[in-house]
Amino acid sequence: MNISYDYYRIFYYVSKYGSFTQAANMLLNNQPNITRAMKTLESELGCTLFIRSNKGVTLTPEGEALYSHISLAFEHIQTGEEEISANKGLQKGIVTIGATEISLRCFLLPILNDYRKKYSGIRIKISNLSTPQALSALKNGIVDFAVVTSPTEKSPTLHEQKVKSFREVAVCGEALQSRLSGKTLGFKELTEYPIVSLGKGRSTHTFYAELFAKHGAIFSPDIEAETADQIIPIVKHNLGIGFVPEQFMYDEPNGIYRLNLSEQIPARDICVVTRKGHTPSLPAKALKEMMV
Repeated sequence: MNISYDYYRIFYYVSKYGSFTQAANMLLNNQPNITRAMKTLESELGCTLFIRSNKGVTLTPEGEALYSHISLAFEHIQTGEEEISANKGLQKGIVTIGATEISLRCFLLPILNDYRKKYSGIRIKISNLSTPQALSALKNGIVDFAVVTSPTEKSPTLHEQKVKSFREVAVCGEALQSRLSGKTLGFKELTEYPIVSLGKGRSTHTFYAELFAKHGAIFSPDIEAETADQIIPIVKHNLGIGFVPEQFMYDEPNGIYRLNLSEQIPARDICVVTRKGHTPSLPAKALKEMMV
């Protein structure tokens, strides 16, 4: 059958209100048109749907069976229309982000604060992931954005935008500070002390492995942390030398000491990564405009 959606829409309102007149009012139509449409629907289905009386209309058993399906379908459509309308006004919705700890603390948090003030009805879901994990989640459609730290693996399906540069510093706890204060250390000399870093498979580990190799040293951390924010407390307890963004030093200045290096650690980038050819939802689009 190829029955017009409009007929089913009219059927829904006539059945819901038990009146051709009230259905016509709700649909901004007139009663003769409503009556004509329902007669056509009954003809095409080959059955009587309504019992008409002076008090209005009631459904036949066939009409009740049809209404049980039509009402569910129509109410689902209404819900969808309402959600789209709300999203257009950015009154509701959800944005999902895969973010590294560094990108979250050094870039994303102030932006999310402003976004929530502007669009309080939008839910934000943040997954704290490594750069490779965040990019994988993005490729698989699990998140709307990946906000990650370099180095990143280039992909023909992803679009990367650099949004902020940051520098890291070498730090130690009080015990090592007493031994290293006033000294200038090269990367080879750093390997004489315990190193604290993120584990293999993280962009940070890759960055430092390449940096140490460039200076003829092997990067082999003695302690591997799961996230960047774990490095400072580990270093504070004198378990080794770590590398953290300068901003982390401002957040937790006590018990952490910056080491003097013979060469400044190269800057790294925070990048916003999206899927090529993918049209984001309106809430996600609004957040992207604030990020880039």
